[in-house]
Amino acid sequence: MSNAQYDVIIIGAGISGMYQLWKLRKLGLSVRVYEAGSGVGGTWYWNRYPGCRFDSESYSYGYSFSKEILDEWDWSEHFAPQPETLKYLNFVADKLDVRKDITFHARVKSAVFDEAATRWTIELDDGSKASAGILISATGPLSAPQMPNIPGVSDYKGEAYHTGMWPRDPNGYGPANIPFAGKRVGVLGTGATGVQVIQEVAKTAGELFVFQRTPNWCAPLLNSKIDAETQKTIHATYDKIFKQCSESMGNFLHKNDPRSALEVSDAEREAFFEQLYASPGFGIWLGTFRDVLTDQRANDYASDFVARKIRSRVKDPKLAEKLIPKDHGFGLRRVPMETNYYECYNQPNVHLVDIKEAPIERITAKGIKTKDAEYELDMIIYATGFEAVTGALARIDIRGVGGKTLKEKWADGPQTYLGMQTTGFPNFFTLVGPNNGSTFCNIPRCIEQNVEWLTDLIADMQAKGLKRVEPSQAAENAWTDHVDETARATLFPTVNSWFMGVNDNIPGRKKKFMLYAGGFPLYRQKCAEIAAKGYEGFVRG
Repeated sequence: MSNAQYDVIIIGAGISGMYQLWKLRKLGLSVRVYEAGSGVGGTWYWNRYPGCRFDSESYSYGYSFSKEILDEWDWSEHFAPQPETLKYLNFVADKLDVRKDITFHARVKSAVFDEAATRWTIELDDGSKASAGILISATGPLSAPQMPNIPGVSDYKGEAYHTGMWPRDPNGYGPANIPFAGKRVGVLGTGATGVQVIQEVAKTAGELFVFQRTPNWCAPLLNSKIDAETQKTIHATYDKIFKQCSESMGNFLHKNDPRSALEVSDAEREAFFEQLYASPGFGIWLGTFRDVLTDQRANDYASDFVARKIRSRVKDPKLAEKLIPKDHGFGLRRVPMETNYYECYNQPNVHLVDIKEAPIERITAKGIKTKDAEYELDMIIYATGFEAVTGALARIDIRGVGGKTLKEKWADGPQTYLGMQTTGFPNFFTLVGPNNGSTFCNIPRCIEQNVEWLTDLIADMQAKGLKRVEPSQAAENAWTDHVDETARATLFPTVNSWFMGVNDNIPGRKKKFMLYAGGFPLYRQKCAEIAAKGYEGFVRG
């Protein structure tokens, strides 16, 4: 493995890394994937905490490029649990025979571009090196777990787990069997991950203390098993399912209603919200009136509706108010999909600790000390999120032309062209990267476009004998401005969230929209137009 030479190196063996490997191998290129984990799966390998599952429909999530894979795989639930998803990705890895080109237990420490040779050299944690003409990041947007910025984390003597680093079941695909029964458990965080964990822990814990800084708007998942008849229908209509996804803003099965929330009657608006709330999945967020995420008055209507639902589900009125966000409107952060989450707080063993009222002062040997009390705990679960979108890249020492680091270039926020490349870093590509249309998306649907587009670019360079590509500064500036412009047309910039690169556990991180709010149909169109114009905006040689 030391100083091995390849045409292409890919970092990460998740959904994008595996597909990209398979596509480039078909071009006859020598490709090596380096994966920090012991197996494939990416997000679904690392995130195996109790309760982890899809919140987009299973049959809209898997790969679409292979009829054989589609025909041979049956999803058991409308929103599959993590072990099933990881089993699926291992099934795909077997079908595509990709493991032979993946090095596991291999965390990339640095990547340095050699201008004279037009090659990237990577170094792994074990000191071994490899080089390639092209370097592709397939690290994903949520793959850099972030511990809390609280003193004393290392002082705690009980059981402690971060949701993004949960121990794995050595005999299966899911989490290790860690019992909660009879234990005093503290969960820090009430984002999408925290909500899923809380629902599970609440079932058996002796006492559960939920440490909440900021409540989130949650909506019912309404998951169910897929019966035999529905399974047949899914297999018979995959083309229709994927077409429906391709026509929506985020490549989900849910498409915005063309009406404005402001132009219908109060009765019509209420009935539509009720319909969405009673429907499975993201419809309440992504299938709502067209202006809920862009117009404050429309958003207020949606927020008021969901607030009333929370009040109806939580018996204690004062507690209900603590669970209703007051600092942001519905859907302006990533909406956690839940199953009886609010009902957990009606249980006598579940306690909400509002850490805005009584901030955490430190982690102690015995538990968590707030301004008002010390909570002795047998277990602490950190659902404190990720250094989102750019975090995995920031943790690798990536040096481009002149030795400038990617972290330095993106100090004030990411600057990219199509979310795929950045100037000063030739032949380095980011799949599902910052400002990429696939990052605010039903990710596998959008990954396929990213991978196929990049494969075509590389094939075109092969055919023309070209060795180097990077965006022009003008193209990068124009795309970055376009990303900012589309973000400003929404309400997202009004809120601190990982969409804006904000995690309260990372002090000093600049607030900047990390995704692409123009919608995936527009992103796909722009990518196609650029390719049709000879990859306009890219400097190739």
